[in-house]
Amino acid sequence: MLPSAVVVRQGTETRIPVHVTDGSSVSCWVELEPAAPAVPASATPWRVGPATGTIRRVAPASGPPPAGAPGPDDATPAPGTRHLDQADVLVEPRTVDSRKVGRATFVVPGDLPLGWHTLHAESDGTTAVTTLVVTPDRLATARALADTQVWGFLTQLYSVRSRDSWGIGDLADLADLAWLTANNAGADFVAPGPLHATEPTAPITDSPYLPTSRRFLSPLYIRVEDIRETAYLSSADRSLVEWAGEPVRDLSSDAAPIDREAVWEAKKSALEVVFTAARSAARQTAFDEFVLGQGRGLVDFATWCAIAEHLGEQEWPPDLLDPSSSTVATLRGSLKDRVEFYCWLQWVADEQLRRAHRIGLEAGMRVGIVKELASGVHPEGADVWVQPGVLARGVSVGVPPSSAVGAEGRNRGLPPWHPQELAKAGYAPFRDMLRTALRHCGALRVGHIGDLFRSWWIPGATRATAGAYVTYDHEALVGILCLEAHRAGVPLIADDALLDDAERDYLAGRGILLGSVLLADQSGTGELVPPQDFRPGGFVTPTPPDLPPTASCLAGEHIDLGERLGILTEDAQVLRSRARARREALMTSLSRSGMTTFDPSERELVEGLYRYLRDTPAALVAVDLADAVGERRTQAQLGAGDGYPNWRVPLADGSGALVMLEDLFDSARLRSLVTVLNEEG
Repeated sequence: MLPSAVVVRQGTETRIPVHVTDGSSVSCWVELEPAAPAVPASATPWRVGPATGTIRRVAPASGPPPAGAPGPDDATPAPGTRHLDQADVLVEPRTVDSRKVGRATFVVPGDLPLGWHTLHAESDGTTAVTTLVVTPDRLATARALADTQVWGFLTQLYSVRSRDSWGIGDLADLADLAWLTANNAGADFVAPGPLHATEPTAPITDSPYLPTSRRFLSPLYIRVEDIRETAYLSSADRSLVEWAGEPVRDLSSDAAPIDREAVWEAKKSALEVVFTAARSAARQTAFDEFVLGQGRGLVDFATWCAIAEHLGEQEWPPDLLDPSSSTVATLRGSLKDRVEFYCWLQWVADEQLRRAHRIGLEAGMRVGIVKELASGVHPEGADVWVQPGVLARGVSVGVPPSSAVGAEGRNRGLPPWHPQELAKAGYAPFRDMLRTALRHCGALRVGHIGDLFRSWWIPGATRATAGAYVTYDHEALVGILCLEAHRAGVPLIADDALLDDAERDYLAGRGILLGSVLLADQSGTGELVPPQDFRPGGFVTPTPPDLPPTASCLAGEHIDLGERLGILTEDAQVLRSRARARREALMTSLSRSGMTTFDPSERELVEGLYRYLRDTPAALVAVDLADAVGERRTQAQLGAGDGYPNWRVPLADGSGALVMLEDLFDSARLRSLVTVLNEEG
C-alpha cells in the first residue's frame, strides 16, 4: 500500500503513491514525531530483559512511578497529526494476482517539520504504516567555518602515546593533545582517526578502518585511571588495577609495533575491577540515561561482545547467528552481567570522549574534535550480526579497475548496505549509526561517501574485476545524513577522492564540505594549481592515511618499501621516475609562488606545502602530526600482509626516536611548522 520508506526535503512538496483496491476510498495522514519523551530517562532505571533483549524501564527503589506516568509497556502519547490531500492524478489500474489495483497520489506538503515521522494510510479497513523522514534542503552547520580558515592536527590516536598510557594512545591523551595544541600552537581542531569498536577478544583487528561496529567506540581507548570510581577503590582492588597495568605500562616507551591484544588483556582485567565498584546515585543515573538513550542497539552490541567472549575462538554455531533466536535469548540471560559490563564500557568511553572534546573547546579551539566515520565494518563483526540482511552477506565493496588503483581494482573487504533492506528498515540502522558518530565532536568526516550514491559490489571471494555497480537512493541517504548532522549541530565533511563532479556538486549543494588530498589533486603535469583556484570551503590534507607522511611520500620511500615487500604492481623504476617528476613539479610550483626557496630542504619543502594550503580558500587545513615531527614511516602499506606492521606504528621523528605526547613541543621541527601555520597572510 505504501513505499518501504519516504524521505523528502523540507520546503518541497512531494507526491507519494498509495496502492489500494481499484475504486476503494483511501485516506492518508502523517503522525508527527514527538518533540520530547513523555518521561525523562532519569526517572526510569533500566534492566535488560533476557528473553527479548529489550530494555525494560523499572520503578526506582524508593517507590512506584509518579501517578499518571506511563508504565514500562505503555505507548508514548500520540503527537499531532497532519492529514494529506489527494492529488488529481489519473493512473490506470493494473491487475496483480487477480486483484485490480489502483494508485492514489497524495501530497506531502513542504511545511512539515524536520524529523522522523510516521505515514499512515487506510482503505476498506486495511491500514499501512511507513517511515516518513523530512530532511533539510541544505545543511547550515558549516556556515560558522565560512569566514575564517582554521587549521589543526590530523593523526591516528593509537600512535600518540604519553608516559601514562598503557601502550596505546587513549582518550585522555586526546584531551591532552587538544589542550596542548590549542594553547601552544593555536590549533582549532584535532582529528584522531576512527575510534570505532574492536573485537572484545583476540585476535583484534589492527586497522581502524575495519571495525566490528561503526556505531560504538573502542574500549581500548579508555583511560582506566580517569574513571571516577577508580579513585574510590579499596586498597586491595586498587592493587588489582595496578597489577593489571604493569605488563603494558612500559610499552608506551617501546619503539616496537603497538600490541593491541596485550593492551586489551591488561585494560579489560582492570576495567572489570572498576566495573564492580559502587557508583553514586548521580553516576548510576547517568549510566541509566545513556543506556536508555542508546536503546536496543547498545544491548544487542553488548550481547554480541558477551557471546564472542564466551565462545572465544570457537566457530559460532548456526543457532547463535540469528540475534532474535531463542538460543541467543537464553545465552543473553546467562551472560547478563557481561552484557551490562559491555554497556558500561561504552558509557565510560563516551564520557571520556565528551571530556576530550570539551577540553579542546575550553582551551580555545573553534572546532574541537573532528571525528571520522569509517566507510565500512568487518564482515564477521557485531554490526553484521545485529543487522542481518541490512548489511549484505556474500559480497564486499571494492573499487573497479582504473588508472588510480590499477588494472585489478581493489577489494576493500567490507559488506555493503543492502539498499532495499535498509529502506524496509525505515533507514533506522543508518540513522542510529549516525547519531552515535555525531556525538561529542565539532565536525564529522564521512569516509567513502560515494558509497551512498553507488558502490562496486564484488561477489564472494572473486577479484574486483568481477564486480558491478549497485546504485543507492542517495537523496534519502544524504538527506538523513544532513538531518542528523543538523540535529547534532555538526558540520559534515565528504572525504572521498572517488567522487565524480556531479556528486561533488550535489554534496556541496546540500551544505556538505568536500575533503581533498592535495597530492592526489595535482594537475596532469604534477604542478599545483594557484592557491586561489583551489576548491573553496573544504577540508584539505596533503596525503591519505594509507600513504607515508609528506616528505617520505615525495621522496618515493613507499616505492622502496613496496619493492622490498615484493608487492609493486608496476616497475619500480617507472614509479620512482614518476615520483621524482612529481617532486620537481611541486618544488617548481612552490618556489615560483614564493612558498619556498628554489632549492628547498626537506623541512622547507614540507613547510612550503602547508604555506600553500594556508593560502587556499579551504575551510579546514589538516596538518599531519607525522609531518610536524618528521616521521617518515607509513601507517599502512596496502597488500603487505604480515610483512609490515600495518596500523601499529607509534609516532616517532625522522631518526626513528619515539615522540611522546609530553615532548611534542620539544620538537624544533614542529615548532617551526607551527610558526608557518600561524603566519599572517
